[in-house]
Amino acid sequence: MEREQLERLLRGGDDTSSAALAALRADASYVVWDGTTSPKSLAAVYGHRLRHTLRRGIETSGLARAVERLDLCSQPVRLGQIRTADGSWIYVLFLDADGNTLVACTGVRQSPPDSAPPDTC
Repeated sequence: MEREQLERLLRGGDDTSSAALAALRADASYVVWDGTTSPKSLAAVYGHRLRHTLRRGIETSGLARAVERLDLCSQPVRLGQIRTADGSWIYVLFLDADGNTLVACTGVRQSPPDSAPPDTC
């Protein structure tokens, strides 16, 4: 998928889509994978991630909304990802099977490398 097409899909969306668009315009890396998957299975996976991030205090954007939208979706979805240039955020994109419509977008802040637990081995 061309960068310009992805930018068009992210325009006019919610705050998370706007943040993903800003990252894309600021030279973020991105990928949209081939193939589709069940939105119901993704809703279950990302529902688990939502509970995990809430328990751990990990900052997310639009995750609860993405889970709701995936749960309501009845058509297979494609996945994409945008990683900010500095690596501080990763946005996951859920697109329709043709890649023409954004179904949902979520972001998760990445831990800074210096906050990783010490290696015990």
